[in-house]
Amino acid sequence: MALEMRDRCERCETARLPLDAPARICSYECTFCVPCGDALRNTCPNCGGELVTRPRRAPSR
Repeated sequence: MALEMRDRCERCETARLPLDAPARICSYECTFCVPCGDALRNTCPNCGGELVTRPRRAPSR
């Protein structure tokens, strides 16, 4: 099962997050841009879980 790679920050909703852009996610795949993740002290406001660096996918060939 692959991660759902969301393209919007759930907090500010204006940040576009391409698949290769840095972002923060929790274990439920809630997604935040880096500035919002930092502002949230790397704690997901939805589940209280840890926000970690989202893995990046290799470019399609």
